[in-house]
Amino acid sequence: MKRRTYIVAFVLGVVLTFLFIFIKLPYYVTMPGSAQSLRPLVHVEHGDRDAGTLMLTTVRMGRANVASYLLAHIRPFYELYPAEEIKQEGESDKDYTLRQLELMEQAKEAAIIVAYRQAGKPVSYQPRGAYVMSVLSDMPAAGRLKTGDLIVALDGKPLATSEQMVSYLRGKKAGDRVRVTFIRGGKRREAEIALRPFPDHPDQAGLGVMPVTEYDIRTDPPVEIDSEQIGGPSAGLMFSLEIYNQLVPEDITKGHKIAGTGTIDLNGNVGPIGGVSQKVVAADREGAEVFFAPNEHGAPASNYREALRTAKQIGTKMKIVPVDTFDDAIRYLRSMPEK
Repeated sequence: MKRRTYIVAFVLGVVLTFLFIFIKLPYYVTMPGSAQSLRPLVHVEHGDRDAGTLMLTTVRMGRANVASYLLAHIRPFYELYPAEEIKQEGESDKDYTLRQLELMEQAKEAAIIVAYRQAGKPVSYQPRGAYVMSVLSDMPAAGRLKTGDLIVALDGKPLATSEQMVSYLRGKKAGDRVRVTFIRGGKRREAEIALRPFPDHPDQAGLGVMPVTEYDIRTDPPVEIDSEQIGGPSAGLMFSLEIYNQLVPEDITKGHKIAGTGTIDLNGNVGPIGGVSQKVVAADREGAEVFFAPNEHGAPASNYREALRTAKQIGTKMKIVPVDTFDDAIRYLRSMPEK
């Protein structure tokens, strides 16, 4: 009888372990990630190697199982999000990853352009097509186009930007057929696709893709950024600062450990991101002395305000600095004393 009880208990334990670990729930869990030095990731030819450190910050995210779901209700800075808030309609895990990696590529492109302009170094960029970020599952492009395709022509007419693509399709109506020329896996392909009204905008017809412009950037000196498998646009500001620091003779860090987050556009404007509290925690763990947070022009619910609350909650001595532009960050760094 005792042996039978042991067997039942063992089987029950195995089943519970399986349920807690392997059964996925329709949620994602996020938590503090890492704060890592950008110096090993950014390589400007003959660039300076400075005493201080500029760090990007990340958030860890994964599909929730029962164990992580329960932890998210008791651990500080663990957050739960319904799957539909993370992934777009009809988006596979692979498509989601590709979209995040492309957002990182855009962030790097903008960071390079901003940093080289500010440093007075030669930089040029030419648009080379409309990159497909996502495809709506109930629209005509589904099954014909994929996330990662680069659209270079419509009806034989070359296009360089996503704006050109949107403008061309705006002149079409539902039922019109459009010949789409795109590059996938290095090969040029074509597909003829009939336009259909958007479910949420029945007065507008389209393919059902979200396009963004992809650029070919040339710089002097050359620069390479190895972002590994980090996705999303939130490292844009910190990449631009690291590139700039390697381009100019001064050390803008003045020997300090500087972390931060925020998107950046071609004009050097800094935008908000998700998970700022978790990034503050990650930066504090790595001993950062300063943390740049998007100010959102003083909005009451800005990333900066949230970062301030988190800094107070964890009792960090790290200085939280609001920034709206690349220039704001540079001005603050130049105002710091040498370490």
